[in-house]
Amino acid sequence: MIPHSLNPRIAGSSTAALQCTRALKSSSRSFQTSVRAFAPTFAASHQTHAPVTSQSRQSTRSAHAISNPTLAGIEKRWESMPPQEQAELWMQLRDRMKVDWREMTLQEKKAAWWIAFGPHGPRAEDPPGEWAKIWLYTGVGVAVSAALFLSVHLFAKPPPRTMTKEWQEATNEYLKSERVNPIYGISSEGYQGKGFVQSKSAKAQGISLEADE
Repeated sequence: MIPHSLNPRIAGSSTAALQCTRALKSSSRSFQTSVRAFAPTFAASHQTHAPVTSQSRQSTRSAHAISNPTLAGIEKRWESMPPQEQAELWMQLRDRMKVDWREMTLQEKKAAWWIAFGPHGPRAEDPPGEWAKIWLYTGVGVAVSAALFLSVHLFAKPPPRTMTKEWQEATNEYLKSERVNPIYGISSEGYQGKGFVQSKSAKAQGISLEADE
């Protein structure tokens, strides 16, 4: 049993705790109401200060036209430009081509077409006089080859006596006497071929048929 002298104190402390709980609930409700009220403002500020992504940079870049001095004379400057500048310019033109083409300038359209399909790199046209050089170098090569061929034959020794008509005719007679290839060759019946004869006579070639000592 709790003494009656303590009942007022216990009742007072219970009342104070109940009032504190009600105050906390009221503060929590007011805080939630404030958060709901300021939520759109916080969201808008978050979107305003959102980090710049590659898509936003791309849309910003594609929204602005490339200046005419940058594209002026691109046909003459393209091959002499560093690869890094070529890549940057092509990226800008590619972003510009993603928008409505009616918003592109005439210089941008010409530059985009020329870079994509123009006569440069593997599609470059032959320089003037290229075919004349090819024919000249080919003629020089043929002339040098012919000169070497004639020089070798001019200073070479005469052919051996086995490369004469007389020697080859004697070879045919020997093969016929030995009945070599009698079915369809030189010893066959009714053979009309030349056999091994393929050279000029010894007199025409200036070759002696006498054996070398």
